[in-house]
This record gives sequence, structure tokens and C-alpha cells, in this order.
Amino acid sequence: MPTEKTPPDAGSLHHERGHDAYSHRHDHDPVEEGAALRVRALEELMVAKGLVDPEALDSVVEYYERQTGPRNGAAVVARAWTDPTFKEWLLEDGTAAIHSMGFKGYQGEHMRVVENTAGVHNVIVCTLCSCYPWTVLGLPPAWYKGSAYRSRVVREPRSVLREFGLELAPDIRVQVWDSTAELRYMVLPQRPAGTGKLSAAELALLVTRDGMIGTALL
Repeated sequence: MPTEKTPPDAGSLHHERGHDAYSHRHDHDPVEEGAALRVRALEELMVAKGLVDPEALDSVVEYYERQTGPRNGAAVVARAWTDPTFKEWLLEDGTAAIHSMGFKGYQGEHMRVVENTAGVHNVIVCTLCSCYPWTVLGLPPAWYKGSAYRSRVVREPRSVLREFGLELAPDIRVQVWDSTAELRYMVLPQRPAGTGKLSAAELALLVTRDGMIGTALL
């Protein structure tokens, strides 16, 4: 079981190994934009030189767009919101429950799902590198892999969440879960009020990648 530590702002870190933490400025959008431009330029160059088959590249992109990614996780969350039996299973054995929906694969072999409640808000991180549940959340955003997020969310989770636009009430406990190569986490957000008549498909549209990381409510 993970151990718990309490950083200065009353958050808590759950992890199975210790890491050195250093404070950095938390920038993310410019990094993502810059990376996207570099990837596009590299792709065009490799295709032009005949090093990459465009059809093969398209199939890889389609895999991450259609067969893996946040839409998978959103489907899991929506089912948990509408099926109490599945929710109980998901929280007890995240791996089996997620795999039962057909979401299997690399970096999704061992999963644990942690639930947000009225009194607890969960956030996931990988303090050592960038372990991330690809099968349900897709590829990790640049900021998740950056040293700023990896170090600061452990020590000052409320400050980091505030930079994402998420201001939590003082009485809400923040738990930070440290993913490893052996175990990856996903957050189950709270179901929004007033959504009782929505179908699972409609509910899934409300769920975002950041909500399942914990840097947003949904």
C-alpha cells in the first residue's frame, strides 16, 4: 500500500518510492505548441525522404485517436456514474473493470482508480519520469512530463491546481498519487449535479483528460 506524507499546504502524497523534488515555473501551453510544430516538421521531412510510409503513419495516429485516448477513460467514468455495480468493481479492481470494457494495452496493464468525493480531491503524477495510463488517457500532455509539474504538485498541490484554474475549498483534502512502472492511476471525478437524465454517452462528453488526471473537476 502507498504511504502518505503531508506537504506544507495540507495535500498528501501517495507513493511507493522517494524522489528529489525541485521547484520550477509551471508553463505548459507554449511547450505543447512548440512540440506540435517540431513533430509536424519532422514528419514532413521523413515522408519527403521516403523514410516513413504515410499510410503506416496514419494508422498509428488513428490508433491513438480512435482506439486509445481520453475518450476511453471518459467511457469508463460515464459507466461508473450510471452503473453502481461497475463503479464498485472499478474502485476495487481498476485493472479488471477497465479491461472488461476492452481497454487494454501498453501502460494500462495495472490500473488503480481513485474517486473524488465531496471531501477529497485526487491528482496523479509520476515524480520519477512520466508513467501514464495510455489506454484510458492517451498520450501524456507535455506539462505532465515536465519537471515543474512532477516536482511541484507533490509539495504544493493546491498552488499547482490553482494555476490550472482549479480553486479547492480549504476543507477539501488533496491526495497526490505517484504512478510507477508497475501501477498507474486514474481519477474518477464526481458526477456533476443536474445530470440525472443524461445517458452514459452524453455523460462521457462532459469528461476531460485533465479531469481524469485531477487538474480539473471534470
